[in-house]
Amino acid sequence: MSEDYDLIVVGAGMAGVAAANKCGTAGWRVAIVDALPYGGTCALRGCDPKKILRRGAEIIDAARLMQGKGIDPGDLSINWADLMAHKRGFTDLVPDKMEKGLTGNGVETLHGTVCFVGANTLAVDGEAYRSKRFLVAAGAMPRPLGFTGAGLVIDSTDFLNLEALPERILFIGGGFVSFEFAHIAARAGAIPIIVDRGARPLRGFDPDLVEMLIKRSADIGVDLMRETEIISVAKANGALAVEVKSGDHTQTIETDLVVHGAGRVAALGDLNLEAAGVNYSDKGIVVAPHLQSATNSAVYAAGDSADTDGLPLTPVAVIEGKVAASNMLKNAQIVPDYAGIPTAVFTVPEVARVGMLENEARDAGHDIDVRFTNTGGWYSNYRIGETSAAAKILVDKSDGKILGAHLFGPEYGEQVNFFGLAIKLGLTAKQLQSMTAAYPSVGSDLGSLL
Repeated sequence: MSEDYDLIVVGAGMAGVAAANKCGTAGWRVAIVDALPYGGTCALRGCDPKKILRRGAEIIDAARLMQGKGIDPGDLSINWADLMAHKRGFTDLVPDKMEKGLTGNGVETLHGTVCFVGANTLAVDGEAYRSKRFLVAAGAMPRPLGFTGAGLVIDSTDFLNLEALPERILFIGGGFVSFEFAHIAARAGAIPIIVDRGARPLRGFDPDLVEMLIKRSADIGVDLMRETEIISVAKANGALAVEVKSGDHTQTIETDLVVHGAGRVAALGDLNLEAAGVNYSDKGIVVAPHLQSATNSAVYAAGDSADTDGLPLTPVAVIEGKVAASNMLKNAQIVPDYAGIPTAVFTVPEVARVGMLENEARDAGHDIDVRFTNTGGWYSNYRIGETSAAAKILVDKSDGKILGAHLFGPEYGEQVNFFGLAIKLGLTAKQLQSMTAAYPSVGSDLGSLL
């Protein structure tokens, strides 16, 4: 067995790296371990590479919107292989850069399969390591699928590594992954179908704006099948036959590729947390509000590995990683502040949210002023040819504070950050409205939205 560490971090994603660097620079003896290349889902298999591929879709869409307005799209198209090479120009550099940063901060970097073998001991490829504390930040994995032929389905990681884009693609689930990838695929010339079990996709976002997104998606060739269940997937005639059921009706859809977009669960099953006396579920490790395990005081958790009130977002994971590190260093019980954290579905255009939904605000007892504006005809959207855009701002009538902001339109993934800051600082609508922005810019629309 090796010498004792002050902290061993399990998972070299953004939460784990943030915590390891913080404790390493504080002088602790820290190790971090991962079986996968350093960088985690966001940098290597999620947000960042996805947004690079989205750039291709943005350009195609922008050109088409300006057709007849001075731009002739002609035979403009996405070269998928070149776009993927551009993506790899970023992702290929991440692991080495991440690892060098860690070692520069005094963190020992380990590689291998991890499992706990005791309350204060884990094994990396069979070699035991003992530590006073552990931070589990092992990320998430695709939710297991229970239908026949699930092994023929690829996940988001596989999609982001496709060397060629097939003509027909079926996405399972009506969440972030399915909508974002479908928008990319449609602009790249594929025919996407999204099959969702529920009546309402993207349930975490404003339903009125989601319906606008669904219509915009249909206009570019993305077909959405609601209240439809996957029964089976099978090989057929060099393609895939997907049997689906909607109500009492069953049909078979022929497609070239089926992509898992039906949600993720905490990737904890292989860590043998039972050996450390750590309680967990598919939502993550059961932790106190300050991120310490409820059943083993030596263990903390962050990001997708922690069952908290935080959204499953990279910025939230980083916040939790830093808070957990601070609590360990100071023997404190600081609770992460989740107020004012925005989230967005990066379709083209995007839909974004921060704060409460309408039903959440009313259920919490607020008397709200719902300020809905269709911005499809506003100058900032007219300028680029977009006609589908809107905003819904929720203001508390009692004190004028912003409770929630819901946006659908070009560059609204940036606009939502102003509302996030206002919610975090407790600003009123009038205070935010008083800001003077550069004109003409999307930011200058802010005052009129309020």
